[in-house]
Amino acid sequence: MNMKKNILLTSLAVAVPLAVAVGAVLMLQPARARGEDNKAQAVEVRVDNFTFTPETLTVQVNSPVTWVNKDDIPHVIASTDGLFKSKALDTDQQYSFTFSKAGTYPYFCAIHPKMVGKIVVH
Repeated sequence: MNMKKNILLTSLAVAVPLAVAVGAVLMLQPARARGEDNKAQAVEVRVDNFTFTPETLTVQVNSPVTWVNKDDIPHVIASTDGLFKSKALDTDQQYSFTFSKAGTYPYFCAIHPKMVGKIVVH
């Protein structure tokens, strides 16, 4: 009986930490790699006080990025290469663009060109 008990305890001593380690690794993997969600996560850039927050944003390919104007005056979101451009966004209006290719995409406010930001897509 002691031999069976020792084998059981030894098995548990190995199996439990292994199960915990595998679970931790799975939790750390991106949802897309686990197959739970094949869509990239949507993210937001806040337009407020003549700034973009965050100024530089890193996202995955196929991520929709939404700019939300929290300023009292209109802003126009425009990429420096002409890839995207919003209409004039009044307070609480928003504009979204989905980045389908990896790269770095600088942008600015077409009304206030000193307002600049950058989207980095991996």
